[in-house]
Amino acid sequence: MFGISPLGWVHTLGSLPAIPAAFYMFARHGRIVPRSRPGAVYFASMLIGASTVFLVAHQPVSQVIGAVTILLLLAGYGIGGIGRSWGVGRPARYVETVCLSVSAFLLMVPTVSEILRRVPEGHPLVTDLKSPLLLGAQGGLAILLVAGLTAQIIHLARQGRTVAK
Repeated sequence: MFGISPLGWVHTLGSLPAIPAAFYMFARHGRIVPRSRPGAVYFASMLIGASTVFLVAHQPVSQVIGAVTILLLLAGYGIGGIGRSWGVGRPARYVETVCLSVSAFLLMVPTVSEILRRVPEGHPLVTDLKSPLLLGAQGGLAILLVAGLTAQIIHLARQGRTVAK
């Protein structure tokens, strides 16, 4: 189905729970919250997806995206504990937020691309990587990333000012 190999299904179904987990945390908290149940689901799913991309991807850029995603995940989930133990909690929260938001972006870019290139089966919406629909969708995701990061940073800064008063 959809021309996906059995290993491709492991990759797809393994990383799929990260999408609703990320959307839930963005809607509820405005960011990905690592030390939460949805945060644990997000981490595990993203790690499965990013690790298995090396086995299923056909384009070299996919492997770069997988490696960068793993680095961002480890940085985002690791910085919170380090920041608290070293007494740099506030700057660590900025790094955590940016790393995990960019990891969500790196999840959505190939997800949207694959959906547009495979659905509907037999007659996909996009057959060319330079399709205006695909480029527009990817551009929309980039705009959403910039706007989202800006809003998150402003929110974190306002939280910091409130705590400092």
